[in-house]
Amino acid sequence: MPEEEQRRQIALLRLSRAKEQLSYIPGILELGDYKTVANRSYYSVFYAMRAVLALDGVDSKKHSGIISEFRRRYIKTGVFPEELSDIIGELFSVRSGSDYDDFYVVSREKAELQHQNAAVFVEAVSRFFYQNGLLSE
Repeated sequence: MPEEEQRRQIALLRLSRAKEQLSYIPGILELGDYKTVANRSYYSVFYAMRAVLALDGVDSKKHSGIISEFRRRYIKTGVFPEELSDIIGELFSVRSGSDYDDFYVVSREKAELQHQNAAVFVEAVSRFFYQNGLLSE
């Protein structure tokens, strides 16, 4: 398989994973597990960023590496709007707090906002894939 096609397949797999994470969130919200909502919201965005970066053959073992490369290659260049950088920062911050701070509280309102922001981000990446002929409707 040519390298470009391999990158495309990896990107599509990662975008599918991002959408899968989003699909779990309504049920988790209903259970009242707001920390897990924050976690899944962040990971949906993380996989979406990795999907886009896969098109360039870029990956990183570190979350900070994925975030900085996505911002440098796609936000600072205007491919994606600046507001997505704010979404990344907020999701990362809440996910880190909820995963590593025993006393961090995620309210239902914050969890719902995390979900909404993740949906906005994944939708923007999906549109990018459609516009670039990587997905068909």
